[in-house]
Amino acid sequence: MTAKTKKTEQTAERIVAQNRAANYNYHLLEKYEAGMKLAGTEVKALREGKANIRDAYAVVRGNEVWLLNCHISQYLPGGPWNHEPLGPRKLLLHKNEIFKLTGKTQQKGLTLIPLRIYFRKGIAKCEIALAKGKKQFDRRHAEREKEAKREANEAIYRSRRR
Repeated sequence: MTAKTKKTEQTAERIVAQNRAANYNYHLLEKYEAGMKLAGTEVKALREGKANIRDAYAVVRGNEVWLLNCHISQYLPGGPWNHEPLGPRKLLLHKNEIFKLTGKTQQKGLTLIPLRIYFRKGIAKCEIALAKGKKQFDRRHAEREKEAKREANEAIYRSRRR
Protein backbone atom coordinates (compact mmCIF):
# COMPACT_ATOMS: atom_id res chain seq x y z
CA MET A 1 0.00 0.00 0.00
CA THR A 2 1.36 3.43 -0.85
CA ALA A 3 1.23 6.40 1.46
CA LYS A 4 -1.38 8.08 -0.75
CA THR A 5 -3.86 5.17 -0.58
CA LYS A 6 -3.42 4.94 3.18
CA LYS A 7 -4.22 8.63 3.54
CA THR A 8 -7.37 8.46 1.40
CA GLU A 9 -8.44 5.32 3.25
CA GLN A 10 -8.21 7.13 6.59
CA THR A 11 -10.04 10.30 5.52
CA ALA A 12 -12.86 8.47 3.77
CA GLU A 13 -16.12 7.92 5.60
CA ARG A 14 -17.32 4.37 6.03
CA ILE A 15 -21.07 4.24 6.68
CA VAL A 16 -22.08 1.56 9.17
CA ALA A 17 -25.81 2.19 9.59
CA GLN A 18 -28.26 4.47 7.85
CA ASN A 19 -31.82 5.54 8.67
CA ARG A 20 -33.34 5.65 5.19
CA ALA A 21 -36.89 6.16 6.45
CA ALA A 22 -35.95 9.39 8.26
CA ASN A 23 -36.32 11.60 5.20
CA TYR A 24 -39.68 10.00 4.39
CA ASN A 25 -41.13 10.29 7.91
CA TYR A 26 -39.67 13.64 9.02
CA HIS A 27 -38.91 17.16 7.82
CA LEU A 28 -35.19 17.45 8.59
CA LEU A 29 -34.46 20.95 9.88
CA GLU A 30 -30.84 20.95 11.11
CA LYS A 31 -28.10 18.33 11.05
CA TYR A 32 -25.34 17.84 13.61
CA GLU A 33 -22.31 15.55 13.73
CA ALA A 34 -21.71 13.97 17.13
CA GLY A 35 -19.02 11.71 18.45
CA MET A 36 -20.07 8.55 20.25
CA LYS A 37 -18.88 7.22 23.60
CA LEU A 38 -18.64 3.46 23.04
CA ALA A 39 -17.26 0.35 24.70
CA GLY A 40 -14.59 -1.68 22.91
CA THR A 41 -16.94 -4.47 21.85
CA GLU A 42 -19.40 -1.88 20.50
CA VAL A 43 -16.70 -0.43 18.25
CA LYS A 44 -15.74 -3.88 16.99
CA ALA A 45 -19.38 -4.74 16.26
CA LEU A 46 -19.79 -1.43 14.41
CA ARG A 47 -16.71 -2.17 12.31
CA GLU A 48 -18.46 -5.41 11.28
CA GLY A 49 -21.50 -3.32 10.27
CA LYS A 50 -23.85 -4.79 12.88
CA ALA A 51 -25.98 -1.79 13.83
CA ASN A 52 -29.59 -0.73 13.33
CA ILE A 53 -30.84 2.82 13.94
CA ARG A 54 -34.26 2.57 12.34
CA ASP A 55 -36.19 2.98 15.62
CA ALA A 56 -33.52 5.04 17.41
CA TYR A 57 -33.90 8.57 18.72
CA ALA A 58 -31.87 11.01 20.81
CA VAL A 59 -32.83 12.91 23.95
CA VAL A 60 -31.25 15.73 25.92
CA ARG A 61 -30.96 14.92 29.63
CA GLY A 62 -29.34 17.62 31.72
CA ASN A 63 -26.32 18.78 29.73
CA GLU A 64 -25.87 15.50 27.85
CA VAL A 65 -27.32 14.00 24.68
CA TRP A 66 -28.15 10.28 24.71
CA LEU A 67 -28.88 7.95 21.81
CA LEU A 68 -31.63 5.52 22.78
CA ASN A 69 -33.03 2.40 21.13
CA CYS A 70 -30.00 2.03 18.86
CA HIS A 71 -29.30 -1.66 18.35
CA ILE A 72 -25.63 -2.63 18.12
CA SER A 73 -25.33 -6.42 18.03
CA GLN A 74 -23.00 -8.15 20.45
CA TYR A 75 -19.46 -8.88 19.29
CA LEU A 76 -19.26 -12.67 19.35
CA PRO A 77 -15.61 -13.03 20.51
CA GLY A 78 -16.33 -10.47 23.28
CA GLY A 79 -17.33 -13.14 25.78
CA PRO A 80 -18.21 -11.87 29.26
CA TRP A 81 -17.08 -8.32 28.42
CA ASN A 82 -19.81 -7.82 25.85
CA HIS A 83 -22.07 -4.77 25.83
CA GLU A 84 -25.85 -4.49 26.07
CA PRO A 85 -27.28 -4.34 22.50
CA LEU A 86 -29.98 -1.71 23.21
CA GLY A 87 -28.19 0.25 25.93
CA PRO A 88 -28.15 4.06 25.93
CA ARG A 89 -25.10 5.63 24.29
CA LYS A 90 -23.77 9.09 25.03
CA LEU A 91 -23.34 11.47 22.11
CA LEU A 92 -20.54 14.02 22.28
CA LEU A 93 -21.43 17.55 21.17
CA HIS A 94 -20.21 21.04 21.99
CA LYS A 95 -21.89 22.68 24.96
CA ASN A 96 -23.44 25.48 22.88
CA GLU A 97 -24.93 22.91 20.48
CA ILE A 98 -26.44 21.02 23.43
CA PHE A 99 -28.01 24.22 24.81
CA LYS A 100 -29.42 25.03 21.37
CA LEU A 101 -30.88 21.51 21.05
CA THR A 102 -32.35 21.68 24.57
CA GLY A 103 -34.38 24.75 23.66
CA LYS A 104 -35.49 23.43 20.30
CA THR A 105 -36.50 19.93 21.45
CA GLN A 106 -38.77 21.44 24.09
CA GLN A 107 -40.84 22.96 21.28
CA LYS A 108 -43.89 20.96 20.32
CA GLY A 109 -43.30 18.36 17.64
CA LEU A 110 -39.49 18.59 17.35
CA THR A 111 -37.31 15.58 18.03
CA LEU A 112 -33.76 14.35 17.48
CA ILE A 113 -33.26 11.37 15.19
CA PRO A 114 -30.05 9.69 14.03
CA LEU A 115 -29.52 9.68 10.27
CA ARG A 116 -26.40 7.55 10.05
CA ILE A 117 -23.50 6.09 12.00
CA TYR A 118 -20.14 6.13 10.28
CA PHE A 119 -16.40 6.07 10.85
CA ARG A 120 -14.31 9.10 9.93
CA LYS A 121 -10.55 8.79 10.40
CA GLY A 122 -11.18 5.71 12.53
CA ILE A 123 -13.54 7.48 14.95
CA ALA A 124 -17.21 6.54 15.25
CA LYS A 125 -19.56 9.44 14.52
CA CYS A 126 -23.33 9.79 14.50
CA GLU A 127 -25.17 12.30 12.34
CA ILE A 128 -28.30 13.46 14.12
CA ALA A 129 -31.00 15.78 12.84
CA LEU A 130 -33.52 18.05 14.46
CA ALA A 131 -36.73 16.90 12.84
CA LYS A 132 -40.46 17.49 12.76
CA GLY A 133 -42.77 14.57 11.98
CA LYS A 134 -44.61 14.54 8.66
CA LYS A 135 -48.34 13.98 8.46
CA GLN A 136 -49.76 11.39 6.07
CA PHE A 137 -50.76 14.00 3.48
CA ASP A 138 -47.22 15.46 3.57
CA ARG A 139 -45.80 12.05 2.74
CA ARG A 140 -48.20 11.58 -0.17
CA HIS A 141 -47.38 15.06 -1.45
CA ALA A 142 -43.63 14.34 -1.27
CA GLU A 143 -44.15 11.07 -3.16
CA ARG A 144 -46.10 12.87 -5.91
CA GLU A 145 -43.36 15.50 -6.26
CA LYS A 146 -40.67 12.81 -6.42
CA GLU A 147 -42.62 10.88 -9.08
CA ALA A 148 -43.22 14.04 -11.17
CA LYS A 149 -39.54 14.97 -11.00
CA ARG A 150 -38.49 11.47 -12.06
CA GLU A 151 -40.92 11.50 -15.02
CA ALA A 152 -39.67 14.94 -16.12
CA ASN A 153 -36.05 13.78 -15.99
CA GLU A 154 -36.90 10.66 -18.00
CA ALA A 155 -38.70 12.76 -20.63
CA ILE A 156 -35.70 15.09 -20.93
CA TYR A 157 -33.38 12.11 -21.24
CA ARG A 158 -35.54 10.53 -23.96
CA SER A 159 -35.79 13.77 -25.93
CA ARG A 160 -31.99 14.22 -25.90
CA ARG A 161 -31.37 10.71 -27.19
CA ARG A 162 -33.43 11.26 -30.35
